[in-house]
Amino acid sequence: MEVARDEDAVIERVAALDIGKAELVCCVRLPGPGKRRLQEVRTFSTMTRSLLVMADWLTELGVKRVVMEATSDYWKPPFYLLEGSFQTWLVNAKDVKHLPGRPKTDRLDAAWLCKVAEREMLRPSFVPPPPIRVVRDLTRYRVDLIVARTAEKQRVEKLLEDALIKVSVVASDIFGVSGRDMMAALIAGERDPARLAALARGSMRAKNAALQEAFTGRFTEHHAFLLTKMLERIDRLTADIDQVEARTQEQIAPFAAAVARLDEIPGIGAVTAYAIIAEIGVDMTRFPTHLTSWARFAPGVKESAGRATGNGGTGHGNKYLARALGEAAVAASHTPTFLGERYRRLARRRGRPRAVVAVGRSILVIIWHLLNDEDATFHDLGPDWYDTRMTHDRRMRNHVRELHKLGYRVTLDATA
Repeated sequence: MEVARDEDAVIERVAALDIGKAELVCCVRLPGPGKRRLQEVRTFSTMTRSLLVMADWLTELGVKRVVMEATSDYWKPPFYLLEGSFQTWLVNAKDVKHLPGRPKTDRLDAAWLCKVAEREMLRPSFVPPPPIRVVRDLTRYRVDLIVARTAEKQRVEKLLEDALIKVSVVASDIFGVSGRDMMAALIAGERDPARLAALARGSMRAKNAALQEAFTGRFTEHHAFLLTKMLERIDRLTADIDQVEARTQEQIAPFAAAVARLDEIPGIGAVTAYAIIAEIGVDMTRFPTHLTSWARFAPGVKESAGRATGNGGTGHGNKYLARALGEAAVAASHTPTFLGERYRRLARRRGRPRAVVAVGRSILVIIWHLLNDEDATFHDLGPDWYDTRMTHDRRMRNHVRELHKLGYRVTLDATA
């Protein structure tokens, strides 16, 4: 046990972990004689039995708070084992960077993290409670499965292009009922373009001539073999997605009331609500003022010497939450609602990407209020909200400006 002479400590008993895959280094700082601080550093294996030994040691020392960096997924075992007995904080590695020129080892990293933590210079990252973590695992895995299935569908389209089959030019979705029947016929040995085109159903029947032209190619047994494997993989992924969705519905049951509240927002369905709750939870006290900035759906402010720098981007946030909000914003854009009209107005002036971010942020603000206050209800302002608050002069200026963009010179004369 060594004696450190650092003063002005705030937290009396604190521990910090520098975590690797096979082992971790634990630094503990305790009150010493006078204003001195006692510091001890030990190394433990990341196996469960060794982590339990470390937990007993920390309990004997009276440690109240344990701090660790978010290192890959290696932080999860110690965090999950310690969170029930200690105030466990997961912190962003960017917040505890070493000063330039300092030596760097695992022991020094742990000691530095502990010194920073005891002075209350860190902020804990959001780690959802166990029930939300279960839902998060399922929703994120569903997204990964969808990505894998999309990649496989793209391989199918490339394979058909290689065989000179241009059906994707005629059909908007080659994996619909008609498209699957046609690909099954190709695999079975059918090569006559007229017979393949005759398998079209519904509105695709009107495209018979174009389909015959599209199926005039060189589809071989080699293509048939690869297409069979690709379609089998797509079907397996689809079955897995359905099973994951069913499992998610079971695990989300305790939060059914929150799902129902979010489902009232235009653009958000049950699946999107699952994904959003899995990422932010239902306890908005964890985000008293900064949910949109935490999600990186708020414009960044960068200024130096009185001048704005950077591009005002939102930064790198939670990609799964961003995906859900983006899908909700695009879905809302097709609705006759306030959010839909907000998207269309912004898309005309600023472009679609900025409109998606802006409407996604608006949706996230609505979500925060609905989850933060059980008595809050969603009320749509309607698509004419902007028009009803626009003055006569402003509406006139907008029309004149639009005509100027079209190349017209406008002179206004008031009617009697």
